[in-house]
Amino acid sequence: MRIGVSAGAPTVERIVEQVQEAEADGFTSVWFPGSVMGDPLAAMAVAGQATTSVEVGTSVLQTYPCHPVLMANRAAATAKTIGRPGFVLGIGPSHEPAVTALGYSYDRPGQHTEEYVTVLTALLRGEPVDFDGELIKAKARGSAAEIPVLLAALASRNLRVAGAMAAGTITWMANARAVEAHVHPRIGKAAADAGRPAPRIVVGLPCAVHDDVAEAREACQAQFGFYGDLPNYRRIMDIGGTPTPADASLIGDEAAVAAQITGLFEAGATDVWCAMFPVGDDRGASRARTRALLKSLLER
Repeated sequence: MRIGVSAGAPTVERIVEQVQEAEADGFTSVWFPGSVMGDPLAAMAVAGQATTSVEVGTSVLQTYPCHPVLMANRAAATAKTIGRPGFVLGIGPSHEPAVTALGYSYDRPGQHTEEYVTVLTALLRGEPVDFDGELIKAKARGSAAEIPVLLAALASRNLRVAGAMAAGTITWMANARAVEAHVHPRIGKAAADAGRPAPRIVVGLPCAVHDDVAEAREACQAQFGFYGDLPNYRRIMDIGGTPTPADASLIGDEAAVAAQITGLFEAGATDVWCAMFPVGDDRGASRARTRALLKSLLER
């Protein structure tokens, strides 16, 4: 199984240690939220240099604040600094409150995303771009970085864009039911129609191994409950039949969480990204138990 974990800490030194630990434990990938240290790319570059094989990816960088030409240049510089394969660029349009706070309109996020990905992926293939879209204008040389792009796609239009133009999608709050009924068929059809390889579907969810499910769900809601108030996540949670983020999350004892993760792969996920969260008074023991279970699944 391809299983990844999250990274995030107040210092670059600790982030490097997290990525080294993940590589030593055999995890296939480490995912950096866009909020890590204000911008995760510098820390990712250092961590990538300090490791040899583990994949490092963003989950995700917002598109609205960064023109696709600048995003391509930043990504190419990060990949060059890392100096080895294994850097993945996860991007997404984010959510209306975050975008309008920057003074941008969120009226047409689907159109914005399609134009953005059109420009960005062409540049990363090394192609020159002269693009005059409705929302994005760009004229630039390509970087030829060949960096895989994953689009945070939950709605039908962005899943089509992800399948037709990108390497795949990276989701959040989509459970096995949502992946099987909505994400997998739509992105798969778009890739097939475009003559592209089967796309990656990286499924991200909170995860905790704990015997007291009620206590774990309460801890999950305290940390992740606000995602249920964001319309983009609310829609995918409704498709999955999960009223709250805790309902979508991977929670239970070892057997229960293993079965839930297996179910995600059976639903069409190519990778599972586990955002481990602590439960109870002994936070270290809680995380260690979850990590041990995830490590045991890597060889399946």
